[in-house]
Amino acid sequence: MDCTTEEIAKHDDASSCWIIIKNEVYDVTEFLSIHPGGPSIILKYAGGDATSAYDPIHPPDTIQKNLSPSQCLGPLITTTNTTDRKDRVPVERTQDEMRVEREMKRRPPLNRVLNLANIEDIAKRVLPYPVQAFYSAGTDDEFSLRENARAFDRFFFHARVMRPVSSCDPSTKILGYDSSLPVFVSGAAQAILGHPEGELNITRACGNASIIQMVCTFASIPRAQITAAMLPSQTLFFQLYKMTDTAATAKVVREAEELGYKAIFLTVDAVVVGNREKDVRSLWVMEEQEGKTQYYVEGDPEATTNLSGSSAVNRRNVFDPDLSWKETIPWLRSITKLPIVLKGSFLNDAVLAAEAGVEGILLSNHGVRNVFHSSLPPLEVLYRIRQQRPDVFDKLEGGIRRGTDVIKAICLGATAVGLGRPFLYALSAYGEAGVIKQLDILRREITISMRLLGAASIRDLTPEVVERVDWEPVRRRIGKL
Repeated sequence: MDCTTEEIAKHDDASSCWIIIKNEVYDVTEFLSIHPGGPSIILKYAGGDATSAYDPIHPPDTIQKNLSPSQCLGPLITTTNTTDRKDRVPVERTQDEMRVEREMKRRPPLNRVLNLANIEDIAKRVLPYPVQAFYSAGTDDEFSLRENARAFDRFFFHARVMRPVSSCDPSTKILGYDSSLPVFVSGAAQAILGHPEGELNITRACGNASIIQMVCTFASIPRAQITAAMLPSQTLFFQLYKMTDTAATAKVVREAEELGYKAIFLTVDAVVVGNREKDVRSLWVMEEQEGKTQYYVEGDPEATTNLSGSSAVNRRNVFDPDLSWKETIPWLRSITKLPIVLKGSFLNDAVLAAEAGVEGILLSNHGVRNVFHSSLPPLEVLYRIRQQRPDVFDKLEGGIRRGTDVIKAICLGATAVGLGRPFLYALSAYGEAGVIKQLDILRREITISMRLLGAASIRDLTPEVVERVDWEPVRRRIGKL
């Protein structure tokens, strides 16, 4: 096969598309139509080197897993008049790249980081703008994203006094596995965008802290590499998306089981990709920073085309839109012996989940990344399930995402709380040291809160300790005075 740069350059459109990745040449013509990120990003590099776009967001073996041997054309044959030219024009650094470099030097020492909000603020300053937008984006105008946090403000504690708390134990069990805190890491994609070692930062930190990590289907580090980095006593869970390609999904499940993952968390509320406008808009912000703002031109055919360039909006939908109580869970049971937990928002379906015989539910609205506008905050769902069907908790484990208000969720019946974005922010800001710091902060906050509530163990955190009070009507009446 002629893999010279001259030959590769001839295959530069959808009819015949070759690309170079890490000095290997691939024919991706047939893959264009099934690429989860859509064909446009690949075609941008057709006939040339796509390593810079591929490397930051894909596990190293992704392309080999998705192409047949015949599509892997062989090593690049360089010529003296291409890659070895000494007169190549250096690539100009963008305004955003220079900003990131400045902010990395301005990070405060870790001993001046006091809470999770500090870590998030630092991470947002040091992340490239498109990555910050990708990590932080919620659907539509992000109303539900804001409400996720505000929901905790509606719950207040009733502390108990004269209770011995010199010995305070915040440890618990999640699906029968030990955890030093009622906290676990929820699956979140593309950690490598924030730090070159991606999810490995979380794995190593969680191992030392005896915290359980859930690994996302779209993790940026190969699953086998993550398990290789964990301690012998460490527990990993696996978050699963059911794809339209059932055979491929089954292969992923079997691989996770063989690698030693201890449970499957099936996401059931992501049947299509959410409308994350911040993710789309980030590309236009970058153009504006570089003085490349586009303006409407009468008669321009591109002016009326669909949004382009966003990994969220124009991604080909690979999620199975036909999940069902009747077929999906029995199918998953047939291919794995691992415990199955359903991940999603379950106010009306919690009982169905219990009757389906799953080992748990993780109450989540996906960080409002993949759900519809005005999705109920997970804490409110947890509260309503506790009010309406307390018997469900005999069978199910519930979890939500939040940091400093872990105790409120435990009081309302959750076994543990999962955090996703906060750990992406921690590793983005400080790598593994940031994840360790964040776990230390959570441990301190949880232990202090338990002692102040008169709780010596997780068993003492009961529904009687917390009360829901909606101050909004009161505020509106005061505002009218």
